[in-house]
This record gives sequence, C-alpha cells and structure tokens, in this order.
Amino acid sequence: MSGILNSSIARKFAMALSAFFLMFFLLQHFAINVTSIFSADVFNDLSHFMGTNPLVQYALQPVLIFGVVFHFVMGFILEIKNKNARTVKYAKNNGAANSSWMSRNMIWSGLAILAFVGLHFYDFWFPEINTKFINGDMTGLIDPNNAESGYRYYEELQHKFVDVWRVVLYVIAFVFLALHLLHGFNSAFQSVGANNKYTKGLKTFGKLYAILIPLGFVVIALFHHLNH
Repeated sequence: MSGILNSSIARKFAMALSAFFLMFFLLQHFAINVTSIFSADVFNDLSHFMGTNPLVQYALQPVLIFGVVFHFVMGFILEIKNKNARTVKYAKNNGAANSSWMSRNMIWSGLAILAFVGLHFYDFWFPEINTKFINGDMTGLIDPNNAESGYRYYEELQHKFVDVWRVVLYVIAFVFLALHLLHGFNSAFQSVGANNKYTKGLKTFGKLYAILIPLGFVVIALFHHLNH
C-alpha cells in the first residue's frame, strides 16, 4: 500500500482499476434494478438470488465495499497530492482554460456521490443486513411465515420512492454521478495507457455510459414514485 501512496503513476493506476470495478458494478446494479419497471417477479427473483447467494454475500459484497472505500480514499489522496504539487495557482495560469469544469471539481462530485451512497445504504443495505443477519430472516418473503406472500423486494423498492423529497435527492445524486463519470470514465482509460486507435470510440462509449446509466436510474426512481 505504501508503494501505491508514494508513486504518482501507481496511485492513478490503482484509482483507474477501482473505477473500472465500480463502473462494472454500477452497470450490473442497473441491469437488475431496471427489471423492476417491466416485471416485479423478475426483479424479486434476481434480488433474492443476489441477496442470498453465498458468493455474492460473503465474497463479492466485501470486495465491493472495499472498492468503494478505496476509490474515495484514493481520490482524496490524489486531490491533496495534486494541490500540493502545483507551484503555480490556477489564478496565474488560468487553469480553467486548460481543463474542464468536471475535471476541476471531481472532488465535489465525489463527495456528493459519497453522501448519496450513505443515503442508499440507509435506505436499502442496512435494513437488509438487519433483516437477514440480525433478525435471521433469509426467506426474502413479505411474511416470513407465509410462503404465498411473495418476495418483499419490489414492495420495499416502491415504498422508498413514495416521498418526493427522496426522489429529488436521488435525481440530484445521479446528476452528480453523470458529471463525475463524464470525466472519470475517460480519465481511467488514460491512466492505464489506453491511448490508441480506439480512443475516439472509448470516449464516445464513455459519454454514452456517463449519461445513459444515471439517466436510467432517474427513470427507475420516477417510475416507482409515479406508480406506487
């Protein structure tokens, strides 16, 4: 770890790898959540599988949490290192002319996303951990004593988006996520040396990913708010 912290190239490379991992998870998370628009049964089945599969729960989930923490900690370290390394302030070299607004404000969009992760954990992850591992209910059923009651995941998802204030917070968070991804996606590929004949295609794909995935989550939140 000390080698990563002391090498600028290693820090950026590690940051890029954690970004790729989190972007893959985000895509997988969206793929499951979007099914809630089309089929409550499919969403319930997928959610129950992810929520009870031992590999997901005891291997992938801890890796995911580590990845989130690592990415944000590394982001703060890079921001501090970059600020300390600047010998000429933006006011003198007109940094705004040499970099985009998104690249100069990654730390702020990152903090907004981190706050949203906290809200998302409060809404979904903490209650799920409490239900399964504290209360001991691994059935996933609305009524643990009634197999005919059906899975609770779709009902819980809709319940979270009843209040308009929560929907607004989610929409704002996904706007910040889009801004963060618009710079972060291409920056991650640059950090691993992906500057070649495919660069233009990667940039186009990055823009589509950065806009469409957050927009998709916004649609999901609005759909359940309007159809609860």
